[in-house]
Amino acid sequence: MSTYADRLNALRDQLKRDRLDGFVVPLTDEHMSEYVGAYAQRLGWLTGFQGSAGTAVVLPAEAAIFTDGRYTLQVREQVDGGAWQYVDVPATSVSAWLGEHAGQGARIGYDPWLHTSAWVAEASKALAAKGADLVAVDTNPVDAIWPDRPAPSLARLEVQSDKHAGKSSAAKRAEIADWLAGEKADAVVLSALDSIAWALNVRGADVDHTPVALAYAIAQSDGTLDLYVAPEKMSENVAAHLGNAVRVHDRRDFAPSLSRYAGKRVAADPERAVAAIFDGLKAGGATVLAVRDPVVLAKAIKNAAETAGHRAASVRDGAAVTRFLKWCEETFPGGGETELSAAAKLQALREATGALKDLSFETISATGAHGASPHYKVTEQSNAPIEPGQLYLIDSGGQYADGTTDLTRVVPVGEPSAEMVDRFTRVLQGHIALAAAVFPDGTNGGQLDSFARRPLWEVGLDFAHGTGHGVGSYLSVHEGPQRIAKPNYPGGGPSEPIRVGMIISNEPGYYKAGEYGIRIENLILVEPRDIPGAESPMMGFETLTYAPIERRLIDPSLLTPAERAWLDTYHATVLDALGPELDPAERAWLLEKCAPIA
Repeated sequence: MSTYADRLNALRDQLKRDRLDGFVVPLTDEHMSEYVGAYAQRLGWLTGFQGSAGTAVVLPAEAAIFTDGRYTLQVREQVDGGAWQYVDVPATSVSAWLGEHAGQGARIGYDPWLHTSAWVAEASKALAAKGADLVAVDTNPVDAIWPDRPAPSLARLEVQSDKHAGKSSAAKRAEIADWLAGEKADAVVLSALDSIAWALNVRGADVDHTPVALAYAIAQSDGTLDLYVAPEKMSENVAAHLGNAVRVHDRRDFAPSLSRYAGKRVAADPERAVAAIFDGLKAGGATVLAVRDPVVLAKAIKNAAETAGHRAASVRDGAAVTRFLKWCEETFPGGGETELSAAAKLQALREATGALKDLSFETISATGAHGASPHYKVTEQSNAPIEPGQLYLIDSGGQYADGTTDLTRVVPVGEPSAEMVDRFTRVLQGHIALAAAVFPDGTNGGQLDSFARRPLWEVGLDFAHGTGHGVGSYLSVHEGPQRIAKPNYPGGGPSEPIRVGMIISNEPGYYKAGEYGIRIENLILVEPRDIPGAESPMMGFETLTYAPIERRLIDPSLLTPAERAWLDTYHATVLDALGPELDPAERAWLLEKCAPIA
């Protein structure tokens, strides 16, 4: 199975042996994670797709891969169009496609540990209209044909100090117990890896760039908790940190444990707990409450220690990024650099801080046409030289014990075109509009999204991704439940009210296929705003990211006085925060970059 065509053929042969007429392969794991360990990269192994969101469906005579607008270009570069149909979501859902393409009376398999109950119900309904059935499998057929599938990580758990967490695990478990009392429930299943890490003040190394550990937890109404994790991952230090109120079990015992709640009321998150968990609880006689995991919102609203930690991480990270931007400006015109070498340079500068734990995601290092793919992933095969006349886009972040960072900047190589400057300035105007927004309590991300798009809309342009996502505290760089996006954006979340203490990205962009990409991204903190005469509580944003925005790409004539004032104030803040972290030559360079706009 040396080629992707061989793998597709092998899967079809396996489906015949399993008496199935099709199978659905999502890019997730048994925790409904966005970023997954190597052992769960089934979609990438089968198709070659290297994006972070997608699903494949394999039928006897056809196959399709489903991706959203972030990956329109990438999927066509990485997946063979002769073997796979490209299907755009949300325009066409996996369920709707199955309802149209599955054969009469077909048996379509799915892994109940990789799908939600809602998806199972939706797909079952679509197939029933064709007289077809959705069939849960005991063994994933992709695993059966993947000879060198990596084993799940056995990296040890680490303690996240109360100094960085801002609250003890015991206090968090007590709050979960209070929530259970309010729900009149006996227990809640925590299956999202970042929820478990946050609730127990532990971190792990089982997923690249996301410091979580493969585990399950069931929190009880008395404040105790049952943790299901591979024994090899425990240490005396972690055991002492967890204390007697946390009972530790082998991870393999989690599924059988679901049958022990007969007559109990057990909560499980319908978005984050897979169908197999709901099925196991119901089969064991539990009454299942389909409600959101109580950790999700608590984790999203950062406490004082978490916000202070993020500010410290942002200064440290911003200094490294500023050194990188200076290096780019001085080095790129001479040639010899590539997307991979530039990404390696930035990582080395972050590592030089002595505090970097990991990158917060795989760096998007994209020059020229590659920048037009919002989630481009550079490989040895795609690695392109950085050449004059291009725009170089770098979207990157770091994981530090005190915070998770994420920012995007664009560097012109040589003289940018008038069109590039116009588009960049419009993206900047949208970025400023969101950063400066003031809005009443109860406002959601869907309502804020158009702030960032208006300058592009005015000239008939747009971008095909969300404007903002939540960010964790030394956790996932993509964290819910908040999101700033159009209402129909894949992944949901824009209807969630924005609350004080949330950290969100602000990242409008513009992408010209085959030529260049532009995105300006800072992280912003939701804060209360005292407005005289306001008739309801008001909120706004504090910008947390410190790095100069490239002035060679700005057309000052397009900016309003208010936009100029915002940009000058932002750059003054950057200079004030980063100046003490830089050497004299770096400070002189930054002083020029942060001078008031002409």
